[in-house]
Amino acid sequence: MSESAQGIPGLPDLTHPSELMQFGTHLLKGSLLLVFLVFALGIAIALLSFALRQNQQQQEILIGEWAVSYSQLLRGLQHLTLVLVLLVGGFFLCSTLSNRYHHWEQAKVAQVAESVAGERLEQIAPQIRYMTEEPYAYTTQVNGKIVKVNEKRKISRFLTLSGSQIQVKIDQSPDVRGRRAIYKIDYTADYKVVNQLKDINSFFFEASPLIGYSLLQSYKVERDGTRLPQTNPGDYSFPFQLQPGQETSLRVTYKAQGSPRWVYSSNGQLLSNFRLLAIANFPGADFASGIIPNEIKNDRQGTQFTWLFDDNVSVKNPFGVYTYTDPVRHTGVLPRLLLLAPTIFFWWILLLYLSLPMSLTNVAIAGSVFFACLLSLTYLSRFINPQLGWTLISLVLLALTWGLGSKNRSVSLAALICTIAGTVLPVFGLLVPFSGLTLSLAGLLSVIWLAVRHWYGLYRLELEDRR
Repeated sequence: MSESAQGIPGLPDLTHPSELMQFGTHLLKGSLLLVFLVFALGIAIALLSFALRQNQQQQEILIGEWAVSYSQLLRGLQHLTLVLVLLVGGFFLCSTLSNRYHHWEQAKVAQVAESVAGERLEQIAPQIRYMTEEPYAYTTQVNGKIVKVNEKRKISRFLTLSGSQIQVKIDQSPDVRGRRAIYKIDYTADYKVVNQLKDINSFFFEASPLIGYSLLQSYKVERDGTRLPQTNPGDYSFPFQLQPGQETSLRVTYKAQGSPRWVYSSNGQLLSNFRLLAIANFPGADFASGIIPNEIKNDRQGTQFTWLFDDNVSVKNPFGVYTYTDPVRHTGVLPRLLLLAPTIFFWWILLLYLSLPMSLTNVAIAGSVFFACLLSLTYLSRFINPQLGWTLISLVLLALTWGLGSKNRSVSLAALICTIAGTVLPVFGLLVPFSGLTLSLAGLLSVIWLAVRHWYGLYRLELEDRR
């Protein structure tokens, strides 16, 4: 697996045993420290009450005040501890989910990249090679003298193809695992050769087989209907004779299977009188390498791509057909949301504390529901749009939040407004492109609600004083 498909570096992931053990060790140490602080505070209060035992009346008053303060402190400490436990646990849960989702996104990106620019079936244009002699000179030393020697040597030259008429039929089927497709190729190509040389009549037709195939069968080369034999196994250089000024046709046919991308490469040659018809008998086919076909026909069975080059043309990149895959858009949105989720949860809990009486049970329920909704969003986003998924989850969240007010409608309404301003809008804002605007609206709504809540409370106190 490539390094890019790994999780986000530096973030804890509780699916790793070593990090899970480390988290448990730190949690145990933190719990022991909290217990020690509470125990030390109780001992301090007991020592103060013992020091004031000389004045019994003063002692009783102080002990009562300290007991009330200590009881309030314990209740506040319980709420603080529960909120901290939910924040810390939620952070590790969200960081784990963020790593897992980032891993899944990168795996999808790698899969799409592999289908577009990964393994491929590449057919290279054949070449017409011939041997010729050319003079060359070199110097050597004979009997202590520098002598210039003129000789001739044989070199390979290539003749340009006069025409190419290619037809390839491509069928697609899934592999055994069903993760990627397999192309089945039926290839037929007719090439025209004209001998424009005056003193050369021996040529070699070099028709390299398909590159990247997993199966190649029925490969044959014919000249004017007669099959040309291979001189050596694995040697795809076919000799033939052609007199000056004459024309001949060569045909290459084969069937192959391989990667889900087929391309044709000119191999640096100039193409002239060229026609390539690629028939893709499956949906989702598209042309590769950005070489736009001259004609594209769609029918029920698939798509036909036609490239026509009447005059000479140089094509730098291989061009052909691949299976189109929808790109993975907006990557990194869910991981960013999950990393910011504990902050959103803290803001929501703070709004709830400032708006309605919260018991330990309500805080525990609110925290569990919040992180359960994020967990559902993480896995639901793999199948549907994240914005739509959060809209559906928000309806469930609002319905459950209504119960925080028990049978008091005004308290339930307050919990509903806090949930919309503190959770629904911030999460939705991190899922849409206009995050800043949505988060600003959520913050403004929260401030307006707290201000209205405060003024309404002062108004009720003023009415009670008048009565």
